[in-house]
Amino acid sequence: MIAMTPAAFRQTLSRAVPPKSVSPALVALWWARKGNWEKAHRIVMGEHGREAAWVHAHLHRLEGDEANARYWYTRARRGMAKNLPDAEWIEIIEALTND
Repeated sequence: MIAMTPAAFRQTLSRAVPPKSVSPALVALWWARKGNWEKAHRIVMGEHGREAAWVHAHLHRLEGDEANARYWYTRARRGMAKNLPDAEWIEIIEALTND
């Protein structure tokens, strides 16, 4: 995978398809931001690891399913997010991309 900055990742949101050079967790976040929660969820459902678990938690938080979100935050070894969902989306992007 090619390294991408957070700003470069955000710029890809104007495209019709996500960048091919990023992790599945980032692709899921891309689809979530484009309003396709179902597609984002399908992507992270098939992934393992803490990054995908964090994105999975974020998605269930967006959905309003706090119990399921808490489970996935635990799998990601993170506490339940307390910031706004948009701020968390940015936090995850910044953590999963390279400046």
